[in-house]
Amino acid sequence: MSRPRFIDPFQPAEVRRLVREFGSPLMILDCERVRVQFRKLRKALPRVDLHYALKPMPHPAVVRTVIAEGGYLDLATSGEVQLVRDLGVAPERCIHTHPIKRTADIANALEYGMRTFVADNPDEVRKFAHLRGDVELLLRVSFRAPGAVCDLSRKFGCDPEDLLPLARLAADLGIALRGLSFHVGSQVADATKHVEALKACAKLMAAARREKLGTLDTLDIGGGFPIDYAQPVQDIGRFCAPLRAALAKLPRRVRVIAEPGRYIVGPAAIGVASVMGRARREGHWWYYLDDGLYGSFSGQLFDHARYPVEPLRASPERLPSVLAGPTCDSIDVIAENLMLPQLKAGDLLVGRAMGAYTWASASEFNFYPRATVVAVNADPGDTGSVSALPL
Repeated sequence: MSRPRFIDPFQPAEVRRLVREFGSPLMILDCERVRVQFRKLRKALPRVDLHYALKPMPHPAVVRTVIAEGGYLDLATSGEVQLVRDLGVAPERCIHTHPIKRTADIANALEYGMRTFVADNPDEVRKFAHLRGDVELLLRVSFRAPGAVCDLSRKFGCDPEDLLPLARLAADLGIALRGLSFHVGSQVADATKHVEALKACAKLMAAARREKLGTLDTLDIGGGFPIDYAQPVQDIGRFCAPLRAALAKLPRRVRVIAEPGRYIVGPAAIGVASVMGRARREGHWWYYLDDGLYGSFSGQLFDHARYPVEPLRASPERLPSVLAGPTCDSIDVIAENLMLPQLKAGDLLVGRAMGAYTWASASEFNFYPRATVVAVNADPGDTGSVSALPL
């Protein structure tokens, strides 16, 4: 009998095997699920070049998988530049999207070979004045999305009415203006704001072209594509349907790019934690795990996410329980009134959809180490290949 091409590392037997081999806490990253997510989004947005945003999970296995799928990268820091440089990624497959950068960040990216940067205000544009001829800019426009879980247009982006004056400044300084960008926010419910922003940017690009302010042949539509957590969201094909319709009306010369992060890696990893101990308090069992809010569950604080958590072993009996992290801080409580079987020390719990903004934002507060990341199915030519990265 032929072996399956890939193993499913999320199955209970595989989870137990990996914990025996690598210990707990563990972040199990399935590169085959990364491929599936990437292909789903590419099918939903066939005209769009996908630049994976490293921020939610800056792991070498994810970078290699995206590049092997024909994708591109969205970098925002010198650390991310160094990571992809060390992996041998061609710089022309990367753009630098942080709107506010240190001069050292710009120098590091240029030394690597990157050319495309983002700016959103006059001071930032002027940072590139002495680099004319070596760089090209995307100007970021702000479109507030109150319905987004994370509203990224509050912190970055110029007002639409300020775009043309900013483009004129870039032109006066001799800086090549390649196009515009926007990001309506993360984990949005539907594509209404994407479509609104796209249409507004199309008009702004046309106005800037009429003034001969740049080539303006690139539009970056950001990310924000939602995934299931505790509540289901729209299928990505349905979510992107109005966006596809709006994109079809753009001139064919316009290259459209996106910056998916969460959508690519969120469903592709699970967090595994062990029960360190337990205590009966006020009629409920409290279970203390070796991972918590200062570790892989940090996304509950910083990303406003709630991860579905379940015990690895099945049991018909369920009681209201509390899950707490390992640190001595009282805020380190993962969930309350969670219906769980009676657990004991050593039992394993699994958090689903934990690939984005979890391990990446974890700390080692109280000297509890971050979870070890184990990448499975990283090499399509090697069935069930496993590599660990205890960073």
